[in-house]
Amino acid sequence: MLIVTHEACLGHDPGRLHPESPDRLRAVRAGIDDFMAERDIAVHEAPRVTRRALLRVHDAAYLDRLEHIFPSERTVQLDPDTLVSPGSREAVYRGAGAVEYAVERVLSGADKRVFCAVRPPGHHAEPGRAMGFCLFNNIGIGVAAALEAGVQRVAIVDFDVHHGNGTEAMFAGNDRVLLCSLFQHPLYPESGLDPADNCVFVPLDAGTNGAVYRQVFAAQVEPALARFAPELVFVSAGFDAHAGDPLAGLQLEDEDYVWLTERIVAQAERSAGGRIISLLEGGYNLDALRSATRAHLGALNDQPGVASASG
Repeated sequence: MLIVTHEACLGHDPGRLHPESPDRLRAVRAGIDDFMAERDIAVHEAPRVTRRALLRVHDAAYLDRLEHIFPSERTVQLDPDTLVSPGSREAVYRGAGAVEYAVERVLSGADKRVFCAVRPPGHHAEPGRAMGFCLFNNIGIGVAAALEAGVQRVAIVDFDVHHGNGTEAMFAGNDRVLLCSLFQHPLYPESGLDPADNCVFVPLDAGTNGAVYRQVFAAQVEPALARFAPELVFVSAGFDAHAGDPLAGLQLEDEDYVWLTERIVAQAERSAGGRIISLLEGGYNLDALRSATRAHLGALNDQPGVASASG
């Protein structure tokens, strides 16, 4: 297994009171350190994303507009939730680059599993606009790269507590992609109730606990994954469904993320040669973010206690 990250992702700073703070990545890195205390896992620095990779899912006009908006001295507000700071340009280019690099590593056989510890998140970003803290749709960039490289069936499992409307906008109706999303409803962005044939959307009530979450995943998501038999699995790993998260109301615990990850791993082993690329989305309770990251990585790692073959 490989972990991909970059210091520049700490430079995106939407403001002291904004929940999508640099401390989120510090908490994730603490969870990674907890995980790696028992293992020798490679950590690689994310390259900058290529414009070609961005253009597979984002409009050229949007990319050009962002380049003119990125500030040199102050914070600029793009919508009520999404801001950019002087460090945002490098953060988003490295965050998206991490996923592009992860696809290269996995498809070359250099690594079987990759976790991208990057921010800001991405799954709300649509082809032509930023929203919901997100500027580039990182998972969309990775999926599109895999499809262009010849992967015929790609599955996305999005367990962030918010529905990934941007990812839906990019892949709804694409029969080479299965998009599975479990999310609290009603909750931002108030979408996900009219899925296309290649989408499995599971809206959940506030207060849903781990036992119910597992039941609906086993009943609705796992059979769809089994029928689709993906050749590569992407995970939008948002940990804001964790109990105590300040932005939502689901009640998952660390052990639920272990179970969920183990089920995704089981499907990947059956149809995808075990290949999984997971990347950070939401999660705003720092203690929960640290412990859930540790839980997710522990279940994602297919060789406990064994060093990765990656450099």
